[in-house]
Amino acid sequence: MFFSAGALFGRAAAIDLGTVNTVVAIEGRGIVLNEPTAAAVYTEAQRERGIISSGADAERLYGRTPGGVNIIYPMKDGVIADISAVGDMLGDFFIKAFGRRRGAAGARLTICLPLCATELEQRALTDAVKACGAREATIIPEPLAAAAGAGMDIFAPVGSMLVDIGGGTTDTAVISYGGIAANDSIKTGGRHIDGAIADYIAAQYGVRIGEKTAEEIKLSLGAALIGGMERRQFKGRSLKTGLPECVALTGGEVSHAIAPTVRKIVDSVRRTLSETPPELAADLIDTGIVLTGGGAKLRGLDKLISHETGLKVSIAEDPMYCVALGALKLGSGEDMDAPRYA
Repeated sequence: MFFSAGALFGRAAAIDLGTVNTVVAIEGRGIVLNEPTAAAVYTEAQRERGIISSGADAERLYGRTPGGVNIIYPMKDGVIADISAVGDMLGDFFIKAFGRRRGAAGARLTICLPLCATELEQRALTDAVKACGAREATIIPEPLAAAAGAGMDIFAPVGSMLVDIGGGTTDTAVISYGGIAANDSIKTGGRHIDGAIADYIAAQYGVRIGEKTAEEIKLSLGAALIGGMERRQFKGRSLKTGLPECVALTGGEVSHAIAPTVRKIVDSVRRTLSETPPELAADLIDTGIVLTGGGAKLRGLDKLISHETGLKVSIAEDPMYCVALGALKLGSGEDMDAPRYA
């Protein structure tokens, strides 16, 4: 699979429509929008009325909506789960990003999808973007965009490896000469780590916590390496009494709870390495592995992957923005030279 940077030209914009967050970048302006991939919608009987609000405005209503209104996350595992809500939500996002009521009308957009996305899922996203008025929509595999955004030279005739850990998926790829030489894609990401924490607390303490609390626990106590004595209290609802209840957790408990999910990510990296051609595998001893995506910020994940593979592992600068910035680079040809053949 090869991508020519020269295939795209002119002023460009890029969108990283993730399971948890949506990021929009515009040529000459950089990142202009980073909002939760969320929408407030009416219940089924009134869904034809469209969405009520989107992004941060919608997420502020989470758990506090009146009857007849729901907060939904219309992307699941990196692909569209609710096409109607995604279309309306993107319309709102483009109005905010472009600063005009016409939103993305006439714009040339580069969009990204995980490697596990099917042709039907790719078409659904392209149609949703074009429905917002975009003149053209081009799809780029997320690992290529993330690698470009992380500053990697994806057109060099040298093997380099990237692990992009998003909210719903993890893409692992070995890249050389503008193409993907080996890859693995799993529907496991930050949201699944949050779910593992919530399930552990429900099973161990009989307390149900919300998605936001689970994410807070992950960020404050979560770690890829087992251990940790730091203790903090969190609030939830007792499954037995239905009343509010506090739970005290340690870092060791949380790391133990998420270990099976983290193991899936590490196994994906190992599978990709096992399928990498020998010459490119040898290159990785020098180039190492780069982590991108929000999941890259899980404490100790770089050290765990380094221990499991024997390779040096680094975390990209601004890992959450790598996909959008890389897609913008590729879409505009900025600082990118396609490989030349004799």
